[in-house]
Amino acid sequence: MDARHPAADRVLARLPSVLRPLSDPPIAPGWNHVEMADWLDPASPRRPAAVLLGLREGSEPRLILTVRTAHLQAHGGQVAFPGGRRDPGDADAVATALRESQEEIGLDPAAVTPLGFLDCFETISGFCVTPVVARIAEHAPLLPAPDEVAEVFEVPLSFLMNPANHRRHAVDFGGERREFFSMPYDGADAAGQPRRFFIWGATAAMLRNLYRFLAA
Repeated sequence: MDARHPAADRVLARLPSVLRPLSDPPIAPGWNHVEMADWLDPASPRRPAAVLLGLREGSEPRLILTVRTAHLQAHGGQVAFPGGRRDPGDADAVATALRESQEEIGLDPAAVTPLGFLDCFETISGFCVTPVVARIAEHAPLLPAPDEVAEVFEVPLSFLMNPANHRRHAVDFGGERREFFSMPYDGADAAGQPRRFFIWGATAAMLRNLYRFLAA
């Protein structure tokens, strides 16, 4: 097996100290609640959801991401974490993230070791998302569900946590300046052909939040 990447080891070693422990899950509102006030009624309840920030173990940890199928009504064709809304039968956010990951990408819950949480994040679609950070077994197979996931890809955590790869964008919306981050990644598709994945929106925002904690 290849030697582990020293920088990756340092990041993994720091994770427990920056994440909220599993015994203390975050609660609404999200850390971006004030920003969302221009889009959503601050008094309206947000629907609970959870996503999995899964780090595949190996010589260098890689984050598992998906591309949603283009026909989906919400965020079709966009890069996302596996995850979704909480079902009544889910015991907690971890259960939601594991169930959704199994449904979307065929990830066996037995191959997942939850580590902790990031703060909740509110989306323009009205969800309050709990990010669950976890380790994924190095050789865990993945099988995307074609009705929800067009493809699965993996990005080195070192790339995502390097601020040089974080691009800041500004747009004018309703006469006000709005900013967002993106993290374009040059990888390969399932056939091994070069492919640029445009990571932005809620996915990039949650990754940027993880970076802020690790960089502190």
